[in-house]
Amino acid sequence: MLPLAERLRPKSLDDYIGQKHLVGSNAVLRRMIESGNLSSFILWGPPGVGKTTLAKIIANKLERPFYTLSAVTAGVKDVRDVIEKAKQTRFFNEQNPILFIDEIHRFSKSQQDSLLGAVENGTLTLIGATTENPSFEVITPLLSRCQVYVLKSLEKADLEELTQRALTVDSELKKRTITIRENESLLRYSGGDARKLLNILELVCNAQPDGEIVIDNELVTERLQQNPMAYDKDGEMHYDIISAFIKSIRGSDPDAAIYWLARMVAGGEDPKFIARRLVISAAEDIGLANPNALLLANACFDTIQKIGWPEGRIPLAETTIYLASSPKSNSAYMAINDALALVEQTGNLPVPLHLRNAPTKLMKELNYGAEYKYAHDYAENFVNQQYLPDELTNKKLWKAQGNSSEVKMKEHLTHLWKK
Repeated sequence: MLPLAERLRPKSLDDYIGQKHLVGSNAVLRRMIESGNLSSFILWGPPGVGKTTLAKIIANKLERPFYTLSAVTAGVKDVRDVIEKAKQTRFFNEQNPILFIDEIHRFSKSQQDSLLGAVENGTLTLIGATTENPSFEVITPLLSRCQVYVLKSLEKADLEELTQRALTVDSELKKRTITIRENESLLRYSGGDARKLLNILELVCNAQPDGEIVIDNELVTERLQQNPMAYDKDGEMHYDIISAFIKSIRGSDPDAAIYWLARMVAGGEDPKFIARRLVISAAEDIGLANPNALLLANACFDTIQKIGWPEGRIPLAETTIYLASSPKSNSAYMAINDALALVEQTGNLPVPLHLRNAPTKLMKELNYGAEYKYAHDYAENFVNQQYLPDELTNKKLWKAQGNSSEVKMKEHLTHLWKK
């Protein structure tokens, strides 16, 4: 027997659930399909949102030859064979065939290159499906010949509609008495993935083959035994969540920061990866407003290497909350960036003579370092002398920000340099 997800796979756009922005009434993709003027495109979205289903519906609707390749198993030869078949098919049929490539992001550059000519001259219409950002995974020449459509995780209403359809339409489930008393766990564990939702529903129902089934949150959790988190450590969600994590710290929102940390911990993220990002955040976003932040972040990194999981979540949480709650400054970050830009602009300016090192007799004879004033020989361990190259005298690169720590530093420097 086919799995429930396959038995319920829609055959038409009217049966298709979700993605109203693409296939709803008067939406862009629906208009293109109904007009019959189909151009190559890539469907980008998380697993289980209907990419493969949509491609098959399009092929059926337009009654075109439909070829499928999986990037996991297909090679360049397979691509060329399909292109040759497409050329022969088109000889007898005015409508060019459709080539659907699942997980196109797994295609190598040479595999993607082999598609270019056929897509460009219209030998076939390419529909690619990917869970990864096409900007990073699809070569630019191929991407420029394809429109990219973004599919979203299914919303609560979509998932509830799909659940009801499964119970009332599926030939097997509708024979049984199934009552859904609570659906929060069912929807939460699905993570907006239609296939995962139907798999969970089927798992729960199959675990009790006879009698009435009452589905509630406890039953779903018990049957699953574990939380199937939607977190791909090599995928785009990995970068989206770490981005949200760092931006929450920078934005001084400890609640959001600890939530995104929990998402990474629950998803099995490498704790050292999280700790490294905390060290960077401490230097870049907290900086001189609270130098202790960098010390704590480094201590957290060291602790993680010593204790690992699961206790490692505790120092990560402590550091995350501390950084998010600390005053913020990026003055050091901005200063080094401005200094690098200045070096790029001005080149290798000579070091002032009095600051040069004089390890040899000749250098001393040339007065290297001769007029240097040793700051500790003067009151307050300071003496007014030039440290920048002659061409950059009085150039200001570090600009103190308004936090109390840097205000004190600025006052101290103003006191010294105004003498």
